[in-house]
Amino acid sequence: MAERFTSHLEWIGAGKGSTRDPASFSRDLRVSIGTRTLEMSSAPAFRGDPSRNNPEQLFVAALSACQTLTYLFLAAKNGIVVVAYVDEGEGWLERSSGTMRMSRVTLRPLIVLADGADANKARELVDQAHAQCFIANSVTTDVSIEPRIEFVATTTLVA
Repeated sequence: MAERFTSHLEWIGAGKGSTRDPASFSRDLRVSIGTRTLEMSSAPAFRGDPSRNNPEQLFVAALSACQTLTYLFLAAKNGIVVVAYVDEGEGWLERSSGTMRMSRVTLRPLIVLADGADANKARELVDQAHAQCFIANSVTTDVSIEPRIEFVATTTLVA
């Protein structure tokens, strides 16, 4: 069974003028996903508004979120107690084979486990999560993951 996802996009820059000049038209967009709205633009290097999110940032965020959620599921399924997970994702937009593309993304998760958790299994799950991540499986971009695993004493955990 296929799962369907939708979004609605409106170019709101039209109110600032038409696309008569490639250098000066507004790149402002409004994207609605369900009840949430994102104010977007192109990246600043492409004359976008730096106060708005751009598609390249959301691409990196989608890969990061998918990796995180897949990892957390696998950890729970395998009895690995994760108490915190923070990722610093980074993507590169560059010319590759004659076209501009997101050529690579590096995810750098800090995974904090409860004392006594199996560190080797926790590391194995990073690779398994990557192999099962829906978004990573949908793109041709090279995605690398550089995890750090730390531990916290279980006596400091709140139930």
